[in-house]
Amino acid sequence: MINFEKTSAGFELLRAGMPLLAHQPGAPCLFIGQGTPRIKTYRGNFDIEDYVSERVALRHVRIRHEGQTILLDFSIDPESAARLSLAIAVTDSHASLRFEQHDPQINRVWLRLPANQAEHVWGGGEQMSYFDMRGRRFPLFTSEPGVGRDKTSEITFKADAAGRGGGDYYNTNYPQPTFISSAKYACHVATTAYSAFDFRHADFHEIEIWAVPDEVEFFTAAHFTNLVTALSNRFGRPPALPDWVHEGAILGLKQGDESFTRMERVIAAGAKIVGLWCEDWCGVRETSFGTRLFWDWRANAARYPDLQNRIAQLNERGIRFLGYVNPYLAVDGTQFPEAADKDYLVRNESGGIYQVDFGEFDCGIVDFTKPDACAWFAEHVIGHEMLGIGMAGWMADFGEYLPVDAVLANGQSALEAHNAWPVLWAKVNADALTMAGKEADTLFFMRAGFSGFQRYNRLLWAGDQSVDFSRHDGLQTVICGALSAGLLGNPYHHSDIGGYTSLFGNVRTAELLMPGAKWPHSRPSCAAMKAIARATIYNSIRMNASSRISRP
Repeated sequence: MINFEKTSAGFELLRAGMPLLAHQPGAPCLFIGQGTPRIKTYRGNFDIEDYVSERVALRHVRIRHEGQTILLDFSIDPESAARLSLAIAVTDSHASLRFEQHDPQINRVWLRLPANQAEHVWGGGEQMSYFDMRGRRFPLFTSEPGVGRDKTSEITFKADAAGRGGGDYYNTNYPQPTFISSAKYACHVATTAYSAFDFRHADFHEIEIWAVPDEVEFFTAAHFTNLVTALSNRFGRPPALPDWVHEGAILGLKQGDESFTRMERVIAAGAKIVGLWCEDWCGVRETSFGTRLFWDWRANAARYPDLQNRIAQLNERGIRFLGYVNPYLAVDGTQFPEAADKDYLVRNESGGIYQVDFGEFDCGIVDFTKPDACAWFAEHVIGHEMLGIGMAGWMADFGEYLPVDAVLANGQSALEAHNAWPVLWAKVNADALTMAGKEADTLFFMRAGFSGFQRYNRLLWAGDQSVDFSRHDGLQTVICGALSAGLLGNPYHHSDIGGYTSLFGNVRTAELLMPGAKWPHSRPSCAAMKAIARATIYNSIRMNASSRISRP
């Protein structure tokens, strides 16, 4: 049970005698201020700084009651007007703190929560480097994770020099302002603004938010399993994975029509294949970076002749075909002009269509704040061009790239919409399945996420690990990511066998492909193992916070 107690000069929000939130003039819980961000963007990487021109402690609080709601008016001193108010509603094991802003100039809020030195904290979305977040600060802003993710490593230095793409320990496709404490409570901040969790202090945690949040929630329970269940109920649960996913491996190949030939060699070598995943179903283009996908979401007849019939033939053998899609449209494709004519694309500050440079080709961004644009992408692009030719699944990639200077149809600041973008993207994919009536037997998976995308996303993908065992970007980061995301209500997680990113001389070895468990069928030959370099491991993170890895 959570209860509120007034003290001589402040208050405490208590759970079993332990303070979840405490305030007194000498140790205020709330600070407000103003800041001006400086953000440089480069292909999903964000260089972020903040100039804070004001940070003020709200040391005085006036406590009022309206029915069961406790109202807290915070000010600098007893003579000053309230600058921020909280409405606290407590129901057994849950407390809600609703914020009301009185000063329109406030765009920074810092909230301090009591802590102790022996405490551990987990969560923060999908964190790849540290499962226990205690002792570190974690900015929460969806982005490319980076190559190496370790500023002391040579590969990160080279990636930064080549394109500011080295990343750091806290960079993640899927951040979330939610954590679980070893004191058996969880805290969630209801905001899409840039935020940061600072767990470096001995006696308090500090939450920084670049906006006045809508709400801060506390969940308490006698057991950690109940906390995970409460968070899962709060953010929503995806449907169970299709049965066919558990019956074999999904083989990832992208060599055009040759992919079918290679798949047959893998099957002949003894592997049980239930899915062929070809990202390049839409065609490719050549760039100085290498072969890239052509971001126009329809079957490319030159690279995959008669694809619809080939998919039907695979289905007869119990093998599904999976593709790839993301929320961008290449300006030299066929769908960009259609979306432009319908005014479905994000605008720039000059009123034109915002075109993002993805490396020698530009793309428009479908504006997911427009319901008609969402419906068009779900029904026409995914429904007609993908589900319509028999696809049973796809990677729904990206979602992290929304530029912070974009102009959105609903008038929302792109900086505050940036973290919400993966959720809107996940909903478009889920809506496509609903429109087509194919929710039960279709799989899509995503790498980008934020609070609430759990209810839409089918399967969380761990992104592009380096093809090595490095501490911050190698294959081992998959386990940390699966556990941290699993605690926040993401029940299904997977990764690429053997990693993916091979840059600056970093080359995959045979050791990375070795299975750690027995195969249910005859063990594949070495040739088959190498061919399954991007097959999918499914890690089911159960709602009781334990984990198992089932390898088809």
